[in-house]
Amino acid sequence: MKRINIALLSLMLLGLLFSCSKASLNYTQDGNWVSRAIFKGVPMGNAACFTIGDTAYVGTGVNPQDVSNRLTAMFKYGTTPIPTNTPTGYDSAYGTWAQSADFPGSGRSQAVGFTIGGSGYLGSGTADARNIPLSDFYRYDPYPVNAWTRIPDLADENGKPFPRFDAVAFSMDSVAYVLTGTDNLYYFGDVWKFSAASNSWTEYPDMPGSKRRQAVAWVYNGEGYLVSGLTPGSQWSLGNLCYDFWKFTPNATGNQWTRLHDIANTDPGTFDDSYTNIVRYHAVGFVIKGTATGDKGYITTGTNGSVNNFTWEYDFNTQLWTEKTPFEGSAREGAVGFSLKNRGFVATGISGGTAYDDCREFFPNQIYNQYD
Repeated sequence: MKRINIALLSLMLLGLLFSCSKASLNYTQDGNWVSRAIFKGVPMGNAACFTIGDTAYVGTGVNPQDVSNRLTAMFKYGTTPIPTNTPTGYDSAYGTWAQSADFPGSGRSQAVGFTIGGSGYLGSGTADARNIPLSDFYRYDPYPVNAWTRIPDLADENGKPFPRFDAVAFSMDSVAYVLTGTDNLYYFGDVWKFSAASNSWTEYPDMPGSKRRQAVAWVYNGEGYLVSGLTPGSQWSLGNLCYDFWKFTPNATGNQWTRLHDIANTDPGTFDDSYTNIVRYHAVGFVIKGTATGDKGYITTGTNGSVNNFTWEYDFNTQLWTEKTPFEGSAREGAVGFSLKNRGFVATGISGGTAYDDCREFFPNQIYNQYD
């Protein structure tokens, strides 16, 4: 009987090996990363990003070979139809990068971007290697002017500025919320609402979780999600890595927060036993709706002691995480992630003294292909 069982097991393992399609892949991982058009600017990381319609705008940032000169150049990425003679999804030149109007403020890295209506916004960040924080913000209008306009600095009603870098933002209808970050002395959990109609900032109550920097933010169905990040240390961290996960629902007070399941194995149940490497900071994320199994949020790249390429998928319906195929470019931090036409992209980033200019798209339900 033992010999029969061993033989059957061997056949099963052999079948699994050949079903992995060109690579040995853990059975919990699937999805495929496909190369896209190369970023037109210098290789860099710690850029800011926003999307307007079907176009992503990526700019500012730093090249680690020249940290004393932060960047002001902005580039736009637009998707184009895939040629009919190209297998769907596998055209490495898919998409087009073109230079846009330069950011008018001082060159900077670790700024934050968001979108309201047909305009993009970019501000905060740090302008030099001393990590001096900034509070200035600007609005970009692509049509008809392709130009930037300075808007009020991030400040309270008395004009006191609240400069920072490594913040995140939620864009919702005619407003956006900028939150978290650091000024190189303190970590923040504060929340600031920007109204495009009144062209003004309003401070809202702090978020209830760990104060943090370099988190990942999604917006899904009119609600904001805040996950991961680096904290000085609190009851919701592993070392300095945040494992608390929060949902923000705007209301009359702008301060309705719901704590979701942690992104580490902290529950006595078994659903999170595999949550071994979701925690990280300086990662990127995006949302893809209507996958074969529903609407999903994704987090990838970043660092958790060393730069990584682990990719995880969050199911908005089940509220559970599943590990997917790792990002197929070099492991990195400080990349940008964005969604266009309900598709997820990751571009640029750094690892130590190396900067990257590649761009890749993720297909969560395709079979992994190591040659893309």
